[in-house]
Amino acid sequence: MKIVLASNNAGKLAELQALFAPLHVELLKQGDLGIPEAPEPFHTFVENALSKARHASQLSGLPALADDAGLCVDAFGGQPGVDTAFYATRFGYAKGDDNNVTALLEQMQGLTHRRAAMVSTLVAVRSAQDPEPLIAVGRVVVDIAPERRGENGFGFDPVMVLPALGQTFAQLPHEVKNAHSHRGAAAQAMLALMRERWLA
Repeated sequence: MKIVLASNNAGKLAELQALFAPLHVELLKQGDLGIPEAPEPFHTFVENALSKARHASQLSGLPALADDAGLCVDAFGGQPGVDTAFYATRFGYAKGDDNNVTALLEQMQGLTHRRAAMVSTLVAVRSAQDPEPLIAVGRVVVDIAPERRGENGFGFDPVMVLPALGQTFAQLPHEVKNAHSHRGAAAQAMLALMRERWLA
């Protein structure tokens, strides 16, 4: 089965390909099919993911999978949330993972309450008109480190400490990260849904 991944994020594609390997599905990056990114006007992960999945399916004629993920910081009332990718631009930086981390560390200076959640919402549709999209959510609670640690991963991985392991996602081998991450949890739930409803 071929499924279009409604993202051009190379890090997400690599993670999801590894996570979806047990299903023997082929994930195709929407950019490779000439599909532009969908607008993301909504304030919740599930609405944006559904919009992206329907858009990719409409333009490809294939089933589609979309991930909308973000960092929800307790001290910031759950922000940046759906605007995580653009977080740095609020503070005069160019868009980018490294600038996002820099901006977050600056904004959290002096804060002792450093708890946050990384949330991943996966939505899959069989077609653009699918009345029963599959929805899977993964959420992991982390502490924001005061400085970068580790070389692996992408996004906020260098500052997201898993309390149980005492390390950031960027310090963990990929297979360990995938076993503990928000996207890993969402992917496992999505695999179960696909097996039950699409592949049974």
